[in-house]
Amino acid sequence: MSRTIAMIGGTGPAGTGLALRWARAGETVIIGSRDAARAQSAADAIRQRVGPEAKITGLENGAACAASDLLVLTVPFEGQAALLKQLKPAMRAGSVLIDATVPLAASVGGRASRTIGVWQGSAAQQTAELVPRGVSVAAAFQNVSADVLNGGEDVDCDVIVCSDDPQATQVAMELAVKIPRVRAIDGGKLENARIVEQITALLIGLNIRHKGHGGVRITGLPGAAYQSFSK
Repeated sequence: MSRTIAMIGGTGPAGTGLALRWARAGETVIIGSRDAARAQSAADAIRQRVGPEAKITGLENGAACAASDLLVLTVPFEGQAALLKQLKPAMRAGSVLIDATVPLAASVGGRASRTIGVWQGSAAQQTAELVPRGVSVAAAFQNVSADVLNGGEDVDCDVIVCSDDPQATQVAMELAVKIPRVRAIDGGKLENARIVEQITALLIGLNIRHKGHGGVRITGLPGAAYQSFSK
C-alpha cells in the first residue's frame, strides 16, 4: 500500500506511536493537529528517531485531512464529534477513515478502566454517522498500547478490525501488519467495535494492576484468519 496516511489529531501518544511505526516501515505520514506548528514539531521528533529518510510532515488537521484519502483518527473521545464535524468539508468521497477512539470514562472525569455509553453503540459508529457520505469507516488499533508503540520493542498484539465495508477492512488490516509482530484479524461488522473498545478499558485496568503494557492475542483460529507482515 502506498497511500499517504493522515493522522488526524495525531500528536497524542497513540497518534505519535502509530506514526512512528509507519514511518519506520517506510510509509508516507502526515501528522495532523489543531496547531500546525505542534504537528510539525511532532513530525520532526519522529524524524530524529527514524532518520532523515523518514517521509513524515506535520499539518493543521484540516490540511492533513484534505491531503489524503486514508485517515487515521486518534483523538480523545470528548473531542471526537466536534473535530469530525469541523473536518467534514475536507473529507473526500472514497476515503477510508480508521478510528482508534475509545470512549473512556476518564474523558469525562471518570475512571480510565471503564467505558461510557455511546448512543450510537460505539465511538466508531458515532464516527460513521458524522463523516460525509462515501467515506468508509473501520475501527482498529484500540487495544494497542501507546507506550509500546512509542518504544523500541516489537508490538506483541493482534489488531481486530471492524467495518461494514470489506475494502476498508482490508485497508486497515494491511496498515496494521506494517507494524512488526502485529497480526490483523477481521472482526466483522462495525457494530462489533463496541466490544473491542470495551476490551481497551479491561486492558488498562490489567496494566495498572500488574504494572505492564499488555495487549491481546486471539488464538485457535485457522491460519487464514490472521494477516501478518510479509515483504
